[in-house]
Amino acid sequence: MSRLEQKKNLTIAGTDIEEVKRLNSQSGFSYHEVKKLLGYNFIRKQ
Repeated sequence: MSRLEQKKNLTIAGTDIEEVKRLNSQSGFSYHEVKKLLGYNFIRKQ
């Protein structure tokens, strides 16, 4: 991979954008998914 190809996948601070996307896809629920799930469970228990 050329230096130019490597550079386009990095932020100014040097963060590898593709690596961040990959790690995010492997993480658990998002903040909004948790809120939705908690709200659904709260309504069901009433």
